[in-house]
Amino acid sequence: MRVLFLIPGGIASQLQALPAVATVAASLKAQIQVACAPEAAASWKLLPAVEKVLPFSFEEGSSLADWANLLGNVREPDFQVCLNLASGRQVDLMLSMSHIPTRVATGGFSATERIALDPGTWPQQALAAYLRPLGIGLDANAFRLALPKAALDQAGAALPPGQGPALLLAPASAASLDAADWPASQWQGLQERVRQKLADLRVVPPLVGNHLVERAAQVASCDVVLSSDPIETELALLTGTPLVALGRSAASLPQRSGVQGLGGPDLSQLGLEPVLQALGLG
Repeated sequence: MRVLFLIPGGIASQLQALPAVATVAASLKAQIQVACAPEAAASWKLLPAVEKVLPFSFEEGSSLADWANLLGNVREPDFQVCLNLASGRQVDLMLSMSHIPTRVATGGFSATERIALDPGTWPQQALAAYLRPLGIGLDANAFRLALPKAALDQAGAALPPGQGPALLLAPASAASLDAADWPASQWQGLQERVRQKLADLRVVPPLVGNHLVERAAQVASCDVVLSSDPIETELALLTGTPLVALGRSAASLPQRSGVQGLGGPDLSQLGLEPVLQALGLG
């Protein structure tokens, strides 16, 4: 069986869909292709079950030629199922000409199966609604990335020397900011306060760029992650690394030990004490 996923959004959106895609691949023994923005395509290197990525921007700037090219890529492999997370008249027109018999979406005239997302469910688990028409369940909380041993060994060797706990500090990048991040003075003050309590603490700066296997391995090699960066937050969830996610509500995170959300969308007023308490150092 061949299954196509259409997933708009950046890297964080792709990472949120990863447990659902992996579950479909395993449950149906399916060959998977994903259409996503070119700048987010590196996300799928984390999941070997994805045999091909179709780079495509679902933004309004895509031309008729872009859509025609995507239609050609979609029609050629003879997909049996499309799980469509995109929306709009153009994507509906493309899918209606694709001859894919089962097309699951929340709406649109091309959908053969219309689903409703479960309100109040964290993003990874919310995609369970797309899998139900296929008779598949989803336990996104149980999913963990299977990372190459070589990448994990390299990440472990690159950690600062010492025996103390490794704390990954991941402020949001400028490109991912939807609201004010936690101020730089607070990030620096946190390091000083934590070192007063844990002299052997190893503070780890995050890797940057689209080398997501290496970034995931670094996250998995640390003892705890403090993050306001959407990508680092998703990588921590996918690797099962203890996480304090700044700017994330409890409803947007799994209910499991070692995962906490702290602060609202605007982190500029968040003080040090609540963060120290969340890290168990208050």
